[in-house]
Amino acid sequence: MSNKIEEKKYGAENITVLEGLEPVRKRPGMYIGDVGQKGLNHLVYEILDNSVDEHLAGYCNHIAVIIEKNGSCTVIDDGRGIPVDLHKSGLPAVRVVLTTLHAGGKFDNETYKTSGGLHGVGSSVVNALSEYMSVEVSRDGNIYKDTYERGKPTTKLVKGKLPVVGKSKHTGTRINFSPDPEIFTHTKFKIDWIKSRLHETCYLNPNLHIHFEDLTAKTPEIIDYCEPEGLIAFIKELNKGKKTVTKEITFKGTVDKTEVDVAIQFIDAFEENILGFCNNIYTQEGGTHLVGFKTKFTQLLNSYARQLGNLKEKDENFTGPDTRNGMTAIVAIKYPDPLFEGQTKTKLASQDVTKQVAQVVGEQLERYFDRNVEDVKAMINQAEKSAKIRKAEEKAKTNLLSKSKFSFDSNGKLANCISKDASECEIFIVEGDSAGGSAKNCRNRNTQAILPLRGKILNVEKASMDKVLANAEIKTMINTFGCGFSEGYGNDFDISKLRYDKIILMTDADVDGSHIDTLLLTFLYRFMPDLINEGHVYVSMPPLYAAITKGKPNDKEYLYDEKALIDYKKKHKDGTYEIKRFKGLGEMDPTELWETTLNPENRVLKRVEIEDARVASKVTEMLMGSEVGERRDFIYEHANEAVLDW
Repeated sequence: MSNKIEEKKYGAENITVLEGLEPVRKRPGMYIGDVGQKGLNHLVYEILDNSVDEHLAGYCNHIAVIIEKNGSCTVIDDGRGIPVDLHKSGLPAVRVVLTTLHAGGKFDNETYKTSGGLHGVGSSVVNALSEYMSVEVSRDGNIYKDTYERGKPTTKLVKGKLPVVGKSKHTGTRINFSPDPEIFTHTKFKIDWIKSRLHETCYLNPNLHIHFEDLTAKTPEIIDYCEPEGLIAFIKELNKGKKTVTKEITFKGTVDKTEVDVAIQFIDAFEENILGFCNNIYTQEGGTHLVGFKTKFTQLLNSYARQLGNLKEKDENFTGPDTRNGMTAIVAIKYPDPLFEGQTKTKLASQDVTKQVAQVVGEQLERYFDRNVEDVKAMINQAEKSAKIRKAEEKAKTNLLSKSKFSFDSNGKLANCISKDASECEIFIVEGDSAGGSAKNCRNRNTQAILPLRGKILNVEKASMDKVLANAEIKTMINTFGCGFSEGYGNDFDISKLRYDKIILMTDADVDGSHIDTLLLTFLYRFMPDLINEGHVYVSMPPLYAAITKGKPNDKEYLYDEKALIDYKKKHKDGTYEIKRFKGLGEMDPTELWETTLNPENRVLKRVEIEDARVASKVTEMLMGSEVGERRDFIYEHANEAVLDW
């Protein structure tokens, strides 16, 4: 028997060239991040950003975003309209834009001085990932129309030109698209995310009007957004209901064609909320503009603290987090040629922006500080509170984390896995000893760890830091995960030390289980947000029922929700089966628990993701915080959407 590996022919014929928009349909995640809810909503933002770019260029004041009854999306603007004359390729320019990657007006600095859509792939990517798209362009007194199916044109050209379907005294573009169900896991847009994005866009562009309609709702929702106060209104909204300790501080400046617009206000709370934008794009992961802002602010506040005598000669400077304790800030820049990390533009990487932002912040804030000493004193007071608590808690952190050198299971109930390779390991956070015992008996001991919790953990949204660090269950999780935590006054978190690739919340499929999931997610979101951001947190979906064929106890089908139960009953005759209702994981025998919830081949997991950090933070605070009124209003408004477990 030959030991040679069979040689496979590899030549020019094996090289595949994907034409047109084929690469997008083949690898959609490269262009929109994923094919779940986040990627789906990103389609709306790509088309919206093109209309906003027309506003930035000075040609568009009104945009309409409509979610149609059939679930498609329509975006209309009163800009110049995408060009329809013949391109040098021999096609109408609008067709070139919608069918060719890296084609558009954003590469011409004369057409768009600043733009959020700089890669030239936005509209064409949306076209490629849509089951259907139509575009109507109003220019030169006419309305021109083109249509596409999965990125391919379906409108016949008339002597190389688009057909004229009407007359118009106005200019603008109307695009309607329907996401392709062959690409996306589902095609229903997340309306709250869209509304948040539209409102935010108006805060950043005080002269822009955006009209929104959701026609899929039982009662159509219609909202008009316009924020003439700009960032001041944005700051007021972010701090609504909170005790403020300074006025709203706003200033602008321009350095080397980079426009910097900043708003700051301090509140009486131990938190920091800084939002960064570049050309209207929210940079969720921050970037060089925020580095410039934070660095200069910390330098200035330390300088004034020494001038005013709060810091003596021998005192160490306040840390960056100290100086930003209680800060709400928005840093919005308009930059001619930004460099982002990734197509979805979550982090700004342009290096020269750091110095440009720092220069504007230094000049403008120093002028403000000289004229508003009381506000400066209030900021320094916040920093002093932070520094005092930070120093006290550094000792508590040291005591907490040092225990993990010898044993990282403080309650003695962790059933760890054998493997030390984090990439193949997973840990199940289990509700109670009963379910924990079953899980320990049926797990894969090589790669699966089980950590039972004693009931419901502390609600960290309401608790002080000393109570959080004193909580036995929370200390156990921090030590078990191995990567530390970050919150408020510093950052000991190091994701490279994470011991498990998957952290899976495994609770009963009832109200108590959902409450425990919510408490755990609140803890992870506030203290270890990178675990969620980098896709390490999951929620298990145990079945609600088992349908067992009468007389055949091994002929069993697991049903994960009420709809599955209804569908099963429709397909099977009464009397031929029995339905077993699982009231909790502890009632499952080890075999059932393995088959349904632990076995990677069969189980159903939901990965926890955050699309909009601002919305997530606000909802977390509202649902889990101390203020009852806003939570009550939310429950009244969304009561009909609740899923009840009878």
